[in-house]
Amino acid sequence: MPESLSFPAGFLWGTATSAYQIEGAVREDGRTPSIWDTFSHTPGRTAGGDTGDVAVEHYHRYRDDVELMADLGLNAYRFSVSWSRVQPTGRGPAVQRGLDFYRRLVDELLGRGIQPAVTLYHWDLPQELEDAGGWPARETAYRFAEYAGIVGEALGDRVSSWITLNEPWCSAFLGYGSGVHAPGRTDPAAALHAAHHLNLAHGLGTQALRAALPARAGVAVSLNSAVVRAVSDAPQDHDARRRIDNLANGVFHGPMLHGAYPEDLFADTARITDWSCVQDGDLAAIHQPLDALGLNYYTPALVSAAPDGTATRRADGHGASEHSPWPGSDDVAFHQTPGDRTEMGWTIDPTGLHELIMRYAREVPGLPMYITENGAAYDDKPDPDGRVHDPERIAYLHGHLGAVRRAIADGADVRGYYLWSLLDNFEWSYGYGKRFGAVYVDYETQARTPKSSAHWYATVAAAGALPAESVVG
Repeated sequence: MPESLSFPAGFLWGTATSAYQIEGAVREDGRTPSIWDTFSHTPGRTAGGDTGDVAVEHYHRYRDDVELMADLGLNAYRFSVSWSRVQPTGRGPAVQRGLDFYRRLVDELLGRGIQPAVTLYHWDLPQELEDAGGWPARETAYRFAEYAGIVGEALGDRVSSWITLNEPWCSAFLGYGSGVHAPGRTDPAAALHAAHHLNLAHGLGTQALRAALPARAGVAVSLNSAVVRAVSDAPQDHDARRRIDNLANGVFHGPMLHGAYPEDLFADTARITDWSCVQDGDLAAIHQPLDALGLNYYTPALVSAAPDGTATRRADGHGASEHSPWPGSDDVAFHQTPGDRTEMGWTIDPTGLHELIMRYAREVPGLPMYITENGAAYDDKPDPDGRVHDPERIAYLHGHLGAVRRAIADGADVRGYYLWSLLDNFEWSYGYGKRFGAVYVDYETQARTPKSSAHWYATVAAAGALPAESVVG
């Protein structure tokens, strides 16, 4: 392999999932409803009324799924823990039956030479905590810290890679701003307060993990930091880019990585909230030393000032809603970026991933990075022989892995890549209509069939290098 196409020795080749999207078994072994159970069972919230009640039955088929990963030669797996499976009310002692599932899963992974990476929160807040106020309520951050300590104590002897939160932007702004995610609330002030309390939960949760875990364990967070570009060089378009960048990125990486919110974020949102939710000591609690940063990337954003200063229809890729997930930015216009698109309508642009990695290489030099999510949805179907060919996904992965490799060559410390997703699964408000998996799932029979992209990815992982562009597809 040409040197320029090789990845560093020890690079992790993984895949990722989340609990509510794959586990099913929502009423088994003491699990109680999360906000996604409630949301998906509310008429009109998900495509076709789909729910995660059964999902892809990973709770009962996890051994088969680990075997799939092993057969593909993957050496890392990122999964999330269902909070309401291990601490059903979000308070008090754990249910050991719930923790035992994750103990068995981790043991199975380790037995097949696959490194587990545990995400503590991937959007499935226990419903009882939402009933008590949810993420806009400060108390939820303290409940998260307690939960983090419980899971850390249970799995810390065998798991060395930990992630506090996955994509807190979605939890705050899609859950409480636009309402397209659970719990489906549409209150811009609540969304901003939720963002702060998710930050606080990350900091307090990191402290709880440090207290529970061996010194060798690493703690990270996974951010879906946006690559925000302006339509033109006009000052008003650059200001629109700045405002959206603060809401997409600075609101989280500011306090987490630098110990402060952007001051202009407060000014931009002053008519929505006075930010009194930020109390003395919060920023110090949030700004905890991290061992790595997880980055999730799918597509860039393109913005401008609205031509007439009035609200415009959004093309931000975050679902249809009359309510915006961008508090205080109704006069910012979002534009469809040019280029080919996935089934999600998201433009395919690997340059955005390179740009994102290099941004953090400059902002937090010395902090290792992992690509904790990257992938694409396509309309995959088996052929008459039962095989699933997805050359579009192979091309997508080749382009984005090439962007990662270029970033490494440019000096970025990227140590692993987690393909989203291992399996076709419940894709949140889109139900089962969008397939991100490297492995095709027949939802009627639950049969698993690795797609051609899975075999291609296995070849890349085995070689530790990308093939020549000419063989893609």
